[in-house]
Amino acid sequence: MNELGACRILIVDDTKTNVDVLIRALREDYKLGVALDGPKAIVYARANHPDLILLDILMPGLNGFEVCKTLKQDPETADIPIIFITAMDSTGHKTKGFETGAVDYITKPFDITEVKARVRTHLSLKIAQEALKNHNITLEKKVRERTRELEEAQIEILERLEMAAKYRDKKTGNHLRRMSEYCRIMGKAAGLSPQEYNTLALASTMHDVGKIGISDIILLKPGKLTEEEREIMKTHTTIGAKLLAGSGHPLLREAEIIALTHHENWDGTGYPAELKGEEIPLFGRIVRICDVFDALISDRPYKDAWPLAKTLEQIQEGSGTLFDPELAALFVNLEPELRKVIDDTA
Repeated sequence: MNELGACRILIVDDTKTNVDVLIRALREDYKLGVALDGPKAIVYARANHPDLILLDILMPGLNGFEVCKTLKQDPETADIPIIFITAMDSTGHKTKGFETGAVDYITKPFDITEVKARVRTHLSLKIAQEALKNHNITLEKKVRERTRELEEAQIEILERLEMAAKYRDKKTGNHLRRMSEYCRIMGKAAGLSPQEYNTLALASTMHDVGKIGISDIILLKPGKLTEEEREIMKTHTTIGAKLLAGSGHPLLREAEIIALTHHENWDGTGYPAELKGEEIPLFGRIVRICDVFDALISDRPYKDAWPLAKTLEQIQEGSGTLFDPELAALFVNLEPELRKVIDDTA
């Protein structure tokens, strides 16, 4: 409905004379339907969804108040504006009519000029409301599309960061893919919402972004690091947090937290802030487990890959010291899902 001439009005009155008067007043401007009692009015409204109903109150059987109440309780007809037409002009009846959902009153005997004016006013309002509703639906669709495009762009950026990591070190690139999937699986098992565990999965790929500030001599050293080198390596947490700091985007805010806290230990012996227990943000605690797991399960310049069973035993041994005990217990029970991730990224 976008113009008055296309509007359909349902006239409901058990007195044929009243119906004829309204038909003569409105037939040149609108499409009309007629019902001579309440039950037929309800059937017509549900089948044809008129744009406005002129409804008599005093009818045998189902009166106008009951018809109005029934239509307003049905989601399919609740938005149809109803104008009561009645010879009763008491405040009590008007109050009851508005309480049941009517938008206006027209009193009998009819003043045709008034009838036309009120009908036109309420139909114009309905047209405007529907136009606004459709406009809002269009805007919401555009917002959803834009949000989806932004999410796809974020994922693509992260995938390209992964590609960049592969150019430097293929194993590091695969590590990021596995980390993302470990965190998604772990977040889901921990009861996070889909939005939360998907954010965790994406943000986790930036946990070691601070290593861009660490020399390759240290980063790719095949043997054990010296104490001085270890202290330098530890700074990748604060470097990463600084690189990600200041963003207003939830994904990058979580990535900043993860970069800073993914080496904190449950017992307070980690770095850089020696946070303890639940002082460590949840995402940091989850990434801590996943990061250690992948380090053990993978070949590194200084070690061979551990078997899956032995790696999970090590995670369990770290419960309460390195890792949140509840999260560690959840993690070791995810062996089938973890094995699939390992096989898919081999």
